[in-house]
Amino acid sequence: MSAGARPLIERYVPRDWVFPLVFAAFVGVLVWFGHSVQQFLLPGPNTVTVPSFIGLTANDATNAIARMNLKSAIAGHAISNQFPKGVVMSQQPQAGLHVRAGRQVSLIVSDGMKTELMPDLRYQSYRDARLDLSQAHLTLTKTTYARSDDIPSDHVISQNPEPSVSVAEGAPVSLLISKGGNPTVRVPDMTGMDIDGARGAAAAAHVKLGQIVWTPLGPGGPAHGTVVEQRPAPGSLIGTYDTVSLDVSAGPHESGYIIHQTHILAAVPPSEAEQNKALRVRFSVSDATGEYDLYNGYATPGQKFDLTVTTVGTSAVYFFVNDTLLGETKVGQEPPNAYGAPAAAPVTKNSHGR
Repeated sequence: MSAGARPLIERYVPRDWVFPLVFAAFVGVLVWFGHSVQQFLLPGPNTVTVPSFIGLTANDATNAIARMNLKSAIAGHAISNQFPKGVVMSQQPQAGLHVRAGRQVSLIVSDGMKTELMPDLRYQSYRDARLDLSQAHLTLTKTTYARSDDIPSDHVISQNPEPSVSVAEGAPVSLLISKGGNPTVRVPDMTGMDIDGARGAAAAAHVKLGQIVWTPLGPGGPAHGTVVEQRPAPGSLIGTYDTVSLDVSAGPHESGYIIHQTHILAAVPPSEAEQNKALRVRFSVSDATGEYDLYNGYATPGQKFDLTVTTVGTSAVYFFVNDTLLGETKVGQEPPNAYGAPAAAPVTKNSHGR
């Protein structure tokens, strides 16, 4: 090989030095590469390892982020069946990542479970009950049937959960549905019985009692609590859900106004705009004793009331929702000039019961 053809390095470096120099250069490159990898993989003095903030309240997570020289931001809220309201349910960057000081950590905070008020499905048809459950985002999971002389066929007897309790969206609901009762029943003869015996005879015959009027019949009248008249008459065939009214003696030593006892079933009208809003409900009574509230409280749209009221003389029950009169039930009417005194008419009530 000629001198011109020898490698250029051999012109300036002795042959014995070539390998050490090349090896040294290789080691230098290797060390530089390793240092670069270390800098990439291991945190430096201005980096922070992000911990998990999931499960902390938003306030605690924000304070912890600030102590680590990081910035925090609530990126959004979401409904969760796992995390209570106000608790962090996810984060970005994820736990375990290395970030520079001052980096923003974004948090998603739980709004908790979405809850609904359990609608009152009692006495509704099975079809209407299913529609109400669908609108309330609840799931009908179990339906059972039972005979009932009180609830018409294919109507709801009872429900689980109970009406007006808070339930999670999609919660399971079970219904007990009526298969109906006998199509007709025969009215037993209850005249001459005391009121407790009449109630027992009606129950045994699957007859429902309606209005019970306690009537003062004077010195020659039957003993207190004796049934003196019934409507319909004994032996009549009536529908399973029809009622029988009784006139009961108030006793030979009682005189004055007639006492009435009746059963009232009412429902707060449903409202899409106020579906989960509590409404003020009042049942007010006006009779010979004056005016008073039978019920004064709050209820939800669609909630039902099953009330028994006893009044004296000419009387009525008024049904208010948010101080608006929605219904009036005449309970009893005193006969004119009874016992030498004219009948007292019930006072017409305004929205404030005055």
